[in-house]
Amino acid sequence: MVKAASDSPDNGSTGTIASVATALPPHTLTREEVKRYMRAVFPLDERRMKALFTVVDNGRIEKRHCIFPVDYFVQPRPLGRITEEYREHAVRLGREAACAALTRAGLAPSDIDLFITVSCTGVMIPSVDAHLINDLGFRANVRRLPITELGCAAGAAALAHAWQFLRAFPEGRVLVLAIEIPTLTFQRNDLSQANLISCSLFGDGAAAVVVEGKSGRGPRIRAAETFLFPESLDAMGFDLRETGFHIILAREVPELIRSRIAELVDGFLGRNGLRREDIAAWVLHPGGQKLLSFVEEELGLAPDQAQPSWDVLRECGNLSSASVLFVLDRWLRERKVPAGSSGLLAGFGPGFSAEMVLLEWQ
Repeated sequence: MVKAASDSPDNGSTGTIASVATALPPHTLTREEVKRYMRAVFPLDERRMKALFTVVDNGRIEKRHCIFPVDYFVQPRPLGRITEEYREHAVRLGREAACAALTRAGLAPSDIDLFITVSCTGVMIPSVDAHLINDLGFRANVRRLPITELGCAAGAAALAHAWQFLRAFPEGRVLVLAIEIPTLTFQRNDLSQANLISCSLFGDGAAAVVVEGKSGRGPRIRAAETFLFPESLDAMGFDLRETGFHIILAREVPELIRSRIAELVDGFLGRNGLRREDIAAWVLHPGGQKLLSFVEEELGLAPDQAQPSWDVLRECGNLSSASVLFVLDRWLRERKVPAGSSGLLAGFGPGFSAEMVLLEWQ
């Protein structure tokens, strides 16, 4: 049985999800538009192009959102300009999601004690939290935790960090903000399979979560665990080159998760006195059609049990770190989970790693 790095609940365990909010940019890219632009941009022979179109059609993504029209973002631009675009739109999307989450929680920015920001699709120093602290009126002594290198797993990891902080400061409040703009990583001269697949998979967006130490009506975080897959550094990530971020995405990633997910989940739940049958809400990162299908299959889930994840994948694509928070938002808005029921929130990212958070509905 795998032993993962974990935090177990104790009598001081605290952390209630008070609100979740999401933000999407105005432009959209449909499945058919993706295929049209792939043919126009990438100099592939017909055999390879047809194989790529099969991947797009089987991906179960109907549309994705973009900060720019596709005609613009497929054009080569200097890395300096791309960095400026990331800074401008990360602040804008982050402001929208953060303000909405705070409003839903009935809080002001000055009520927040720890501000966690996560992103892997751009770099800005000072980090986005510093910009928003100045813009929105956070306290000058608010604690800050910007996380830039956990990829798709960072949304789940940020919730775990929020919970850990609130165990030490149970009267505190945490704002988690995930912002991803993967369309800025588009590489038209990279004909690797990883880059071609990513062009049909990732979309732009932001999500924010308010976590409070005081008990409320939202789901309560009970435990969290992380697991780093051995010898998997080359499975997923980015290479930063002269033209920007170039994605690393091994074709073995879905199989990697498939081979370990049941063992990881069963171990995590068992260490918290639960079994799969006890989980009423499966809040799963929709990394892609094959990954999500394998997770469903290995965990023995019925088709409806992960439907919010499929809905986010269909309507937004893979939003990297923000994805699982979009799924959490769907569960809170669209599903009735009985009080006392448990939920499992899980994300997967570079390293290669898994982040799991145990929730209990109140």
